[in-house]
Amino acid sequence: MTRRIAFILNEKAGSSDAEAIERHRARIEEIANGGPVSIVRNGDDIGQKVDQAMAAGCEGVVAGGGDGTLNAVASRLVGTSIVFGVLPLGTLNHFARDAGIPLDIGAALDVIARGEVDSVDVGEISGLHFLNNASLGLYVRLVRHRDRQQSTLGRGKWPAFAWAMWSAFKRFPFMTLQISLDGQDSRCRTPFLFIGNNRYEMSGLRIGRRSSLQSGALSIYLAQRAGRRRLFVLALHALLGRLGSSNDFHVFDGQRLQIFSDHETLQVATDGEVSRLRTPLECRIHARALKVYLPARGH
Repeated sequence: MTRRIAFILNEKAGSSDAEAIERHRARIEEIANGGPVSIVRNGDDIGQKVDQAMAAGCEGVVAGGGDGTLNAVASRLVGTSIVFGVLPLGTLNHFARDAGIPLDIGAALDVIARGEVDSVDVGEISGLHFLNNASLGLYVRLVRHRDRQQSTLGRGKWPAFAWAMWSAFKRFPFMTLQISLDGQDSRCRTPFLFIGNNRYEMSGLRIGRRSSLQSGALSIYLAQRAGRRRLFVLALHALLGRLGSSNDFHVFDGQRLQIFSDHETLQVATDGEVSRLRTPLECRIHARALKVYLPARGH
């Protein structure tokens, strides 16, 4: 093996990440083959570590962490020849799951070691890339409440999420938006707008998952004029795997989306990280723009 691979590992991504990293350290060092292995605790360091790996001529850069860590690494690699690798150290690991990457760390390392490479789509909203989704409205409030519960009150991730959901649903604003999808204009009043990198399943046992990351399309989801009671009904439909049958819930697919608002800026969550962006928001899909170490087809 002559290729060098950099590893950027976030030991704060989950409850036992430091132990998992240490347990597999010898295997990580072997696969890195002299490439840098960096342990980070501050997300602000990740971009610098990726730039250093690229300057050192590494063939691949592996992100170990949750979806936020993966986003920070992958965003630097979009459109380059450098291969993105994934060690799923997060809580939910949405991207790894939908890409077919094993959630077992040893098995994920085997995927990287075998070196099978394919390309996946990446979404973009006003300069920010996303591997999973971008959202406005209700989900942004939920993320902000969750982070506040964790940082100021020291609550664990799941208790913080439960409190955040309660707080977000008690009071949430409607957004009046003008959207243009591939040149088709419409106006909506909605508590949330969700933009997926490829289509999410809306029914059956695979609800909330993606069967492909290579369709070359954004998938847009919104609920028209749904108040708290109606959102509760939509949540029940989602739990029962029948969300796609609701008349209040709309799904659209396309390559380019513009979002206009009366507000100069809007808060947007991309892969769970909140930013404030200037309107109008410009969204697009980058088809197969990210090279990834993936399991061989049929495995």
